Amino acid sequence: MKKNVFWAPLITAAIIIVADQITKALVVSHIPEGRIFARFWGDFVWIVHARNTGAAFSIGAGSAPLLRFLFFIAFPLVVLIGVLIYYVQSSSLSPLLRWSMGLILGGGTGNLIDRIFRPTGVVDFLSLNMYGFLGMERFATFNIADSAITIGEILLIIGLIIAELRKPKAPDATEPRIGSGEGKGE
Repeated sequence: MKKNVFWAPLITAAIIIVADQITKALVVSHIPEGRIFARFWGDFVWIVHARNTGAAFSIGAGSAPLLRFLFFIAFPLVVLIGVLIYYVQSSSLSPLLRWSMGLILGGGTGNLIDRIFRPTGVVDFLSLNMYGFLGMERFATFNIADSAITIGEILLIIGLIIAELRKPKAPDATEPRIGSGEGKGE
């Protein structure tokens, strides 16, 4: 395996972590919580300061502290360590799967840092107008880490589908095999 195929996704993960934490620090220091700082392209994109003590779409935000620790810190930490170990030890991963894992590692670590060091919740700051699509006026507020995780998950699904399609097919038991004597009247 080429070194850049191995290292580039991990370097990207580190860049995502740094960019995520810098943008969150800027939001915390310059935008009061709950306020809209700027609007772009009409009302399409808002830069806001929101906090999320749960997972995606604030799922589990009202859970007991022990459950939040287990599901939002301990479990993700174990998963991220497992992904990193698999990434390092597997020599058969396609570049697409490596990139997907790099994005997930970077984004997951960025949000995990917030969950550990920001007791008031993960800092979210991007809000998109949905114009009523799927019954939503605005999409759930998110951050750079969330974006990296989402793109990584999409690439992971595509990569797994491609890997499955490339697998050699097992011979069909109902078809005669060449050299088996079947189908020759023997």
